[in-house]
Amino acid sequence: MKNALGRLVYSTDPDVNKLCSKCKELLCECTCLKEESTQDFKGPIALRLEKQGRGGKMVTVIDRFPKNENYLKDLTASLKKKCGSGGTYSLAGKTGSIEIQGDKREFLRSLLEKMGLAVRG
Repeated sequence: MKNALGRLVYSTDPDVNKLCSKCKELLCECTCLKEESTQDFKGPIALRLEKQGRGGKMVTVIDRFPKNENYLKDLTASLKKKCGSGGTYSLAGKTGSIEIQGDKREFLRSLLEKMGLAVRG
């Protein structure tokens, strides 16, 4: 449950009550862990179009992200809003990936390059 300021007031989840060792915030609200996990990410991300196994529908897949659920969740939400379409993220395999519905390769390439990410494909 959150109060009017958006801060967590009460939760029955035992992991929610743990504090971050650096910023002394709750782990569920900590921002320094997000920043740490994305700072070491320097490799280019892959951008491709898939339609196999999806009933003929096309999906733009962005692959080779760091396996950080909070980072992928936030990035997926912002990309979905900017593209005006649905999508999801996945942590399967060695890296994380984002799927956006439709053929949005050129639009996503320009968005990701503006964010400072190197894009291949």
